[in-house]
Formats: sequence, structure tokens, C-alpha cells
Amino acid sequence: MAYVADTIFALATAPGKAGVAVVRVSGKRVTETGRALFGDLPKPRFAALKLLKDSEGRRLDQALVLYFEKGSSFTGEEVLELHLHGSTAGVNAVLRELSEMKGLRLAEAGEFTRRALENGCLDLAQVEGLADLIDAETEAQRRQALRVLSGDLGTLAGKWRTDLIRAAALIEATIDFADEDVPVDVTPEVTELLSGVRTQLYTEIAGVETAERIRTGFEVAILGAPNVGKSTLLNALAGREAAITSEYAGTTRDVIEVRMELNGLPVTLLDTAGLRETDDHVEGIGIQRARERAKAADLRVFLTLEGDDPDFTPLPNDVIRSAKADTLNDPQYGISGKTGFGVSKLVAEITEKLSDQAGRSGVATRERHRIAMKRASESLDAGRAVFALGPDHYDIGAEELRTAIRALDSIVGHVDVENLLDEIFSSFCIGK
Repeated sequence: MAYVADTIFALATAPGKAGVAVVRVSGKRVTETGRALFGDLPKPRFAALKLLKDSEGRRLDQALVLYFEKGSSFTGEEVLELHLHGSTAGVNAVLRELSEMKGLRLAEAGEFTRRALENGCLDLAQVEGLADLIDAETEAQRRQALRVLSGDLGTLAGKWRTDLIRAAALIEATIDFADEDVPVDVTPEVTELLSGVRTQLYTEIAGVETAERIRTGFEVAILGAPNVGKSTLLNALAGREAAITSEYAGTTRDVIEVRMELNGLPVTLLDTAGLRETDDHVEGIGIQRARERAKAADLRVFLTLEGDDPDFTPLPNDVIRSAKADTLNDPQYGISGKTGFGVSKLVAEITEKLSDQAGRSGVATRERHRIAMKRASESLDAGRAVFALGPDHYDIGAEELRTAIRALDSIVGHVDVENLLDEIFSSFCIGK
């Protein structure tokens, strides 16, 4: 990441022709930049229509200009936003003029957001929430990202930290006055504080996997014997010819994926190779992949022929349907991708099961969060065990609490995350 004292600029909206294009400038030279382009700056946070000119007085564009004072902007620095007409040539002319100004340079990927982090406008969890919001494709992803961006995880981690600091202070006071009579027994309050934090940590840890699924998408695998109608069902669910269908068994040799949205949840449907014993090497690879993906999926839909049992042992939450319902005498529990019979009912059941899973998600959304909370919970457990040994071991217990506090601090980026920053911000676009 380049030197933070530089004044940076970039196109903040998507490149290409558009109705409006926004160019953002942030840093110490914002005032000089504005005066060079259009004269006096508008009042902070009040829009003004300005005529932009280059260094030789030639017109560049007529723009709506916004100015944000230091401490009142997204980055925490002085910020200038130029709302231009969205022509490629016009935007390029303004960017070229900015690049020729002294002390200005093009921003790197995610640099505006990184400055917001470094200036205390966002914590690291909020930065991750912003990245998720930009990438959100479904309503559930949008809602989850907004919770993190709004600071819910940082607030929760802050509450845990406050409780642990209080507990550590009480323990250390006991250590400091070990040779004197301490008028109050702090054990009940310390025990209550640690138990409360521990319970909440375990609740959040349990919800991370589901929250990650909301971010990355749930997977639903369609399983069954060859030529049982898996690909036909996938096409019916997708509303298009996503998979090749044939009367010949073993047509599907690899896992075919179709992305869709169910009740705001991102879902990937997996059409897998038919499960059977085979001497065909390529088909055998497909069957092995089908088994592996099925095991990792969040939900499995089994298609069975009348009188047959699933080749793959279903889990309690999985769905079983009789295939080719259009040929059955009693199609009540059957499904047919060919005629559409039972498809809407299957979609409703899948949606209900995945929505139930999604309801168990917490505020923490990433594996990094889970690891930090796990470290904190392990230190808490170790501290509780040491405290049970009596006052002679309180100093060791207090150190375990400090270790737990440092683990929680890493969630919001206060410690131990410098090596993560370049990776996180590299996923942002330039201008954000």
C-alpha cells in the first residue's frame, strides 16, 4: 500500500458510458485541487454546480460537486466528489487533469476504504461487511452484509471485551491485595462475567458456518441412479437447458452447477453423475466427485425409482422423492422434471429447510472471526480452570483473560491483522 499522506483520486463508479460518473478525491490537497478545477469550494456537504476547467482554462465538464471536511467523510480525510456526465471521454479528461496535478496520484485497489480503517471510521469487521455488501447478489446476503457494516459484530466484540476487562481488573485487584483482607469476594461477579461471555461466544461460533453459507451460497445436490431424471429435474428447476439429457445412462460425467436464488438465499444446485458400479474410468471419476460434493452439500435431494433405496445414505434433513412421477400409479411423493409435477412443492421444501438453517446464523460471518472467537473461548476455559485452583493461581488466570481480550481485538483489527490487510483490500475495486 502506498504512502498514506498522498492525495488520491479514482473513478468511484463503474467504468463505461453512464448517466453519471463519480470521481472521488481524498487527502490533504483536496482544497487546492478544487480551486484549480473550479474555484471556491462549496459549503461542506452541500452540492454545487461547477464548471470544471483544465490548467489552461479549457472546459472539461459541468459537474455537481460535493465537499466533505476532515472527520466528516468516508475516509476521515478531506474528500471531494465530482459528479460528472458519464461519457468515457469526459471522465478520462478529468482523470488525466487530476493525474497531472502536483501531489495527486491514482488510488490503489481498496485504498479509500483502507484509509477509513486507518482513520478509525471503520473497524476491520465493517470493512469486510462493506466488501460483502458490494458483492451481494441476494437479499439475504445484502441484509447480512449490512449488519456487519453497521458495526454489530464490533459492538458485540466490544461488549465481550469490556466484560473481560472488568473480570481481569477484579482478579488483579485480588492479586494486588493478596496480603490484606479484601472486603468483597469477587468470585461470583467474575464467574458470572466469564460464563456470560463464554455462552455468547459459543453461540456465535456455532452460527459462523451458516453465515459463511449465506455469503458464498448454499449447495443442494441432486442424487440418484443413472437415467433417473436428475438432469431433467435440474433443467426444470433452472428454467433452462443447463444439463444434457438423454435416454442413455451415464450421460452426466461431471458435477453441473446452476446458481439461483430461493427466498433471498443464494443456492447452487448440483447435478451429479448417476450412482452405480461401473468399469468406465471416466464415469467412475464422475461418480466419486458426486459422492464428495454430496457429502459437502448443505442438503441432498434423492431421486429413487419405485422399490429402490437410495444408494447414498440420506441424512435426517435430506429430501427423498420418487422419480418419474408421470409413470407412477401413486405419484403423491413423486416428482417429474419432464411434466413439472411436484417441482414447486420440492422448491418450497428446499427453501424452508435452507431458511431454517439461515435463521441459525450469527453476526460473525467469516472463518477468521470463528478462529478468533475460538481462541478467546479456549483462553476463557483455561482461565476458569485456573481460577478454580484458588488465589495462588490467579495471576495465570489473569493472563489467560488478557489472551482472550487480544483474540477479540483481532476481530475488529486492533491487533494481529496487519498481514491480512493487503489480501482484504486487494479484493476491492479501485475507487472504493
